[in-house]
Amino acid sequence: MNEERKIETETVEAATAPPRARVTPEFERKRDYLAGFLSGEKEEEPRGGAGSDLQAAVVEVLKSIYDPEIPVDIYELGLIYGVDISEDGDATVTMTLTTPHCPVAESMPGEVELRVMSVPGIRDAVVNLVWDPPWDPSKMSDEARLELGML
Repeated sequence: MNEERKIETETVEAATAPPRARVTPEFERKRDYLAGFLSGEKEEEPRGGAGSDLQAAVVEVLKSIYDPEIPVDIYELGLIYGVDISEDGDATVTMTLTTPHCPVAESMPGEVELRVMSVPGIRDAVVNLVWDPPWDPSKMSDEARLELGML
């Protein structure tokens, strides 16, 4: 009665990410008691693309996220390697951390994604955490160096 059970395993090189939920602009809101309020002129949502107001708004949000161990925001600290915004408002943030053993390695990318998604006009956000090139103090802005007394 001592039956040995085996679990079959399979080794894979990489797994594809599941499709992300997207908000489609074709979504129609049903008319309700807010119809009068909603019938007012709509503000034009900022458009994406390199150098756009939407990209600047995302950078401003990133400047509000501080490293928990260093009193400098992650943008000035040089942890953000790229902020790409598509014409449709999809944001891709490429970032790193000061070290792979950083205490916020699990939570920081999620916080960045949530904050970027909160920017009006952003439809979707993806955070790519990279380790190459590795972060070093030379990536900090002059403002960050000044704040840390390194200038």
